[in-house]
Amino acid sequence: MIPSYEELMLPLLQSIKDGKIHLNEEIEKRLAKEFELTPEEVQEFVSIKNKKRKFYDRINWAKTYLKKAQLIEGTNKRGEFKITKRGLEVLKEAPLILDVKYLRKYPEFLSFQKIGKNDILKKNESKQVDTPLEGLEKIYELLNNELKEEMLEKLRKVDFYKFEAIVIDLIVKMGYGGSKVEISQSLTKKSSDEGIDGIINEDRLGLDRIYLQAKRWNNTTVGRPEVQKFVGALAGKGAMKGIFITTSTFTREAVIYCENLTSQKIVLIDGNKLVELMVEFNIGLYTEQIYEIKKIDLDYFLDE
Repeated sequence: MIPSYEELMLPLLQSIKDGKIHLNEEIEKRLAKEFELTPEEVQEFVSIKNKKRKFYDRINWAKTYLKKAQLIEGTNKRGEFKITKRGLEVLKEAPLILDVKYLRKYPEFLSFQKIGKNDILKKNESKQVDTPLEGLEKIYELLNNELKEEMLEKLRKVDFYKFEAIVIDLIVKMGYGGSKVEISQSLTKKSSDEGIDGIINEDRLGLDRIYLQAKRWNNTTVGRPEVQKFVGALAGKGAMKGIFITTSTFTREAVIYCENLTSQKIVLIDGNKLVELMVEFNIGLYTEQIYEIKKIDLDYFLDE
């Protein structure tokens, strides 16, 4: 019988306790052997519609949850991961089971699930049960949050040239700049801080222009000085509008500074907003599965 993703968490963590980098395929074979799965079970699909292998999919979900709790971490290469210091500490505790309830002891995991300890208590105390549709909506929200977290992590690891291409794709898909070629030609040479500086057309005729800067930063928060420098550069060119994009976050001082500008309009897009826009405009994504929820058309069955 194929184990659930929660049943896979502890064996998965134990299988990488050596601290080395491991591959998805390697761990799948090891866990399949440990759970004594048949070749048919390993190849079994999630459903008739969804042709993803159920066992492999559950391993990936176990990995996702362990990663959100920071018990494992990925590398710059796809399909590679290793155990973290926190993961080794968990194994030292020798828990009998590792599941979602256990992972909720970590604030990073709670943040991922968008719930707090008080919400858990209320849920345990309440006898109210979600309707099937409400349950689907919560699952959809959870999947969407996981997708955005993974996208932001990918953005922070891509090289500068790929990041530049992603920004251009988004700007064009949003209806600005005309074409990829036109925006690419407007971009200046890379600076030492890897900022993208370019000019995009607000409309197809180029009647108004917007200056663009983007910084692919990981843990560095963009403060008011950086934004003020950008605003100063716009003023020097007589520009009135600008977009500042970062994979990190903006300080409150930077946000308030832009809100109080009177002669210029600056839009700040942080990492979370960036991935939201990428999801909205389908940048770097594909639709894996569509489920239709149908209801009876009562009017159809009425007598004419």
